[in-house]
Amino acid sequence: MYKNPYSLLLVSFLVLSLLQGCGTTTMTRNTVGTLGGGLSRGSTIQQGVASWYGPDFHGKKTANGETYDMDDLTAAHKTLPFNTVVRVENLKNGRSVVVRINDRGPYVGDRIIDLSRKAAQEMDMIGPGTAPVRLILVEKGDAPVHASTIRRELFTVQIGSYQSRSDARKKASSVRGATVEQRVANGKTVYRVYYGAYKSREQAERILRRLQSKGIQGYVKQYQN
Repeated sequence: MYKNPYSLLLVSFLVLSLLQGCGTTTMTRNTVGTLGGGLSRGSTIQQGVASWYGPDFHGKKTANGETYDMDDLTAAHKTLPFNTVVRVENLKNGRSVVVRINDRGPYVGDRIIDLSRKAAQEMDMIGPGTAPVRLILVEKGDAPVHASTIRRELFTVQIGSYQSRSDARKKASSVRGATVEQRVANGKTVYRVYYGAYKSREQAERILRRLQSKGIQGYVKQYQN
């Protein structure tokens, strides 16, 4: 399964970080990680409850900076990388729709995805409001979809972002425990310098304050973004 060494690096990074109460990682400095490998097209990502959102959010900014259009085939998911394309299958009536992830949510109960109004219409779930669904991976987005990062929101402290891998490595080498993650942002490859992966935003904020006391600036963000 882990033929790609970068996939193994990511999994090790997350496991080590989550096992440590204070969150600092013991990985060697100046490493480069990536969400390489991951699930393949056609893989089942999740099963759960889908809902939809419409007029109250129409025209507002989505989590990735776009303007929400309830008549586009888009959706919100808590952790899937932005621009991931998934097929949502309605397990109650057999209908399905293909949507692109451009927002975060839903944060109600056990719901796993929030569809645009257009997508909900395609699924024939406007009236009921919710439906049992299965998510199938169609196309990866800003990062591959990795099973270890789907079901739980993780948070990190970002202390740098560079277009050059060597510049990112230089920054990471100056902060013991920092790692470099290769991501895609606005269609371009970037190298972000992260410090740890944490189960809650509060835990990450405590680590940020600790770093700031040492003169290291950064900010807390969702690891999957």
